Amino acid sequence: MADDGGALDPDNDGMGSNATTLTRTNRRTAVARAVDATKVYGAGDTAVVALEAITVDIPGRRFTAVMGPSGSGKSTLMHCMAGLDSLTSGQVFLGDVELGSLSDKALTLLRRQRVGFVFQSFNLLPTLTALENITLPAALAGAKPDPGWLDAVIDTVGLADRLHHRPGELSGGQQQRVAMARALASRPEIIFADEPTGNLDSRAGAGLLTFMRHSVEALGQTIVMVTHDPVAAGYADSVLFLADGRLVDSMARPTAERVLDRMKAFGD
Repeated sequence: MADDGGALDPDNDGMGSNATTLTRTNRRTAVARAVDATKVYGAGDTAVVALEAITVDIPGRRFTAVMGPSGSGKSTLMHCMAGLDSLTSGQVFLGDVELGSLSDKALTLLRRQRVGFVFQSFNLLPTLTALENITLPAALAGAKPDPGWLDAVIDTVGLADRLHHRPGELSGGQQQRVAMARALASRPEIIFADEPTGNLDSRAGAGLLTFMRHSVEALGQTIVMVTHDPVAAGYADSVLFLADGRLVDSMARPTAERVLDRMKAFGD
């Protein structure tokens, strides 16, 4: 495969065959990667295999979407690659660091300094203002966000007039925008986003996705986004498709129409 800095073969959009080509990325360009990642919940007859031997590289300076039917393992994969959950077997790397080798303290420090998160449930602290929530990761790391970048983030997500409100005083969509701004504010090496536009109207969602696209193209950000929305996936450089805990397909240069057609094959 040509070294184009991506995890996918741009000329290969066939069902199934891409799942094997994903492992052949030039790892010098990979910000994060999973090797034979397997996650099993429970044991014996009640065991549920959430991930089954997934190997995938996440290329730097790219926007990667992860899609699949409900229960396909897409959120579990994101949580394990972000160091929020541990694997049953296999490995996850951030750069050259294997997350399973780290102590809890070291893993917490790595996440704080190098990883950004956006969750469906927002995970905002109710006693802090919007601005304090946005700058919290930097404050915990003993740093300050770049003022110009912070202003650009706040302006893009439309929070300038809500910075001094606490989460309980914000709508669900406004809370999601605070969560996205928090993830972007410190310019982490990689951002993991779980349905970041799920609680936004179409206009606000488009603005947020456009900003995420811009942060990849102009600022070198790396983003991994779990989504059910073909329109949102259309903003990405590539899409990974999961089904039943397995990586089953991929798509380079996605459009909403092509993603929707592909998702119909999974019955979602």
